[in-house]
Amino acid sequence: MALPAGEMARAEIAQRWDHTEVSFQNFSYRWTISNFHLMVEERLGSLRSPTFSIGAHDKWCLRVNLNGVDEESADYLSVYLVLLSCLNSHIWAKFQFWIINTEGEKTKFKKSPRAFMFVPGQDWGYKQFILRDFLLSHAFWLLPEDRLTLVCKVSVAQVSLSLSDQNKKPGILVPRCTLADDLGELWLNSRFTDCCLVVAGQEFRAHKAILAARSPVFRAMFQHDMEESRKNRVEIPDLEPQVFKVMVDFIYTGTAPDLDSMAAAVLAAADKYGLERLKVMCEDTLFRDLSVENAAHTLFLADLHSSGQLKTQTLDFITAHAAEVSETSDWKTMVGLYPHLVFEAYGSRAAHCPFLEHPIKCFKQS
Repeated sequence: MALPAGEMARAEIAQRWDHTEVSFQNFSYRWTISNFHLMVEERLGSLRSPTFSIGAHDKWCLRVNLNGVDEESADYLSVYLVLLSCLNSHIWAKFQFWIINTEGEKTKFKKSPRAFMFVPGQDWGYKQFILRDFLLSHAFWLLPEDRLTLVCKVSVAQVSLSLSDQNKKPGILVPRCTLADDLGELWLNSRFTDCCLVVAGQEFRAHKAILAARSPVFRAMFQHDMEESRKNRVEIPDLEPQVFKVMVDFIYTGTAPDLDSMAAAVLAAADKYGLERLKVMCEDTLFRDLSVENAAHTLFLADLHSSGQLKTQTLDFITAHAAEVSETSDWKTMVGLYPHLVFEAYGSRAAHCPFLEHPIKCFKQS
């Protein structure tokens, strides 16, 4: 049977289609709560984990209510996943919780039946996750060394839209920008240079305009009637040549691929020469290398160089590993030389343990 003209047009239009696909980004977060019996005995209302991120712009945490959240759950531990902030108005996510037992195995596994919508300040979880008495009576199995280890796996929904071939128009292929490559080549081959930088007796040829455009310290140096500007020769004190080279590589190209072995030294150089993005790159490298052994020294570096993000993350880490960190030699040195940092760490810890009255109860000082 022939279709009317209008129906034929609609059928033809229906041959054009778009495609929406939902995928999930998975992330697991492990939180260990020490001295669990003491937490229960002190009848704390709730505990909040340090913050963590799944994407570039979101912040999450876990919350445990030791005495439930209402009369119905008063005998249970309640566990929740909390969205603290995000770039968009909401995030869709599925989640799972489980406890790691003495043998390192998953137990008391609970999984959300579907994805839930989180908005900043929103939490989803289980108000009757596990009976408190059951947990305490099976401490030998579920609380090794009096520690509750809770794992949360989060699956964040990501929506992608692709247009059908019929809807796409052929475009113009624009080459990628090579500005960083071109400037890097000027620096690498010392072409058209107009100043000399001397580091520990080693000379580096560079360009005043580029240095001044990228660093407020170099800008002030060359802008005013200073000896460096008149002689086009700058002595760089207190830096090793390899650290200086990483810093100037960044000034010319915006990249710093070799930070792992010298992040602390480059952080100091970036702070001195006003290179804020390089500072944050060093913070990220130091954070990824954070451990019980270097936590105190990392806190000292973050405070010394006003590295706010690194300081916050390090305080969170020290809060979560207070007993172990307090046994390290760097921590004991910091107690004597930088007591204000000890009390900052205590303040961060006290926010999670409000019943503590003095830092010595959280951090051993000798």
